[in-house]
Amino acid sequence: MSSPSIPSAEPSTASANFKRLQARLRGLVGKAIADFAMIEPGDRVMVCLSGGKDSYTLLDLLISQQRAAPVDFELVAVNLDQKQPGFPEHVLPEYLKALGVPFQILEQDTYSVVKRVVPEGRTQCGLCSRLRRGALYRYAREHDIDKIALGHHRDDIVETLFLNLFHAGRLKAMAPKLLSEDGRNVVIRPLCYVPEREIVRYARARAFPIIPCTLCGSQPNLQRKAIARMLAEWEKTSPGRIDSIFHALRHVQVSQLVDPKAFDFASLVRTVPGDVAPIRGGAGAAEGDGDGGEDGAGDRAASDPAMASGSEADEAAADDARAEAAIRGFTPLEDWRERATLSPD
Repeated sequence: MSSPSIPSAEPSTASANFKRLQARLRGLVGKAIADFAMIEPGDRVMVCLSGGKDSYTLLDLLISQQRAAPVDFELVAVNLDQKQPGFPEHVLPEYLKALGVPFQILEQDTYSVVKRVVPEGRTQCGLCSRLRRGALYRYAREHDIDKIALGHHRDDIVETLFLNLFHAGRLKAMAPKLLSEDGRNVVIRPLCYVPEREIVRYARARAFPIIPCTLCGSQPNLQRKAIARMLAEWEKTSPGRIDSIFHALRHVQVSQLVDPKAFDFASLVRTVPGDVAPIRGGAGAAEGDGDGGEDGAGDRAASDPAMASGSEADEAAADDARAEAAIRGFTPLEDWRERATLSPD
C-alpha cells in the first residue's frame, strides 16, 4: 500500500476561500462542543486518528480550538494499527511528530481476526468496529482519558438514521455525546454539525496524508454506501434535503411519534374549565359538572326559570344520564391492553 494523499484541488491554505472555510468549520465545532458540553476544564481528550480525512480534520480543528478555547484541555492522538497488509506505519508518527502533538500508536491484529471470522462476501464493519472500539476504550480507561473524540460528521449521523430506519426498524441515529455501556468512557463527536462536503474541501486544502482502509474500502456493496448514494441523489434533485433531515433530528417532537415508552400517552386527559379535576375518559364523558351537560343548559336554567321546565329540562336530564352511563362504562387502560392481545371476532 502506498502513502497517498488527497490531491490538492483547492486553493492553498493562505487563500481567502480557505480561511472562510476554516472559520466556518471552527465555528461549527465550537458550537457542537458548547451545545453538548463535550469538553470541560482539565479534560484529557483522546482523538482517535485513523488516517482518514475525517479524523485528520477533527484533530486539526481541535488543536485550533485548544488555542482559543475558554477552558484548558489536553489532546492526545491515538491510532490503532490493525495490521492490515501494506499499512504505511511511518505516515502517522511522522505527521504527528511534525505537528508536535502527543500521540500513541497501538498495535492489535484485528485484521486477521476479521478476515478469519467473517465469511467471504459478508460485511466486515460490525466486527471490525467492535474490536477497534474495545482496544481504544481499554487504552482510555488505563490512561485516565476523560473524553474519546471520534470523527463522525453530520452526514454519518443522517446515514445512521436511515440505516436504523430501513434495516433495524428503529428511529435512532448517532449521538453527539454518549456514555459507554459500562459507564467508564465518554465519547464525543465534535464534527457532528459539519457536512462531509466541507471536510473534503478542508482535507484537500490541508493535503493530509490519507491512508485508505483496505477493509472498508474493499466492500462496495455496504448498506451504508447504498444509503449514502440515496442521500446524494436526493440532494441532487432536492438541494437542502440533508440539511432539512438533520434539522429534524435536532427538533424532535416525541409526542407526535408512536412510542408509548418515549411519551406518556396514558396520562393525557382533557381539561374542562370549572372542573375540580380533569375528566378521564372517552367519547361521551360529561364535560360539565352535572348541572346541565355540555351545552350549559343547567347554568342558563339557573338564570332563567322558564328554561327549567318543559322539553329543555327533560333534555338536560337525559344528557346527565348519558354522561353518567359513559363514565360508569369507561374501559380501564389495562382492559384495553388485554383486549389488544385477543384475536378479532
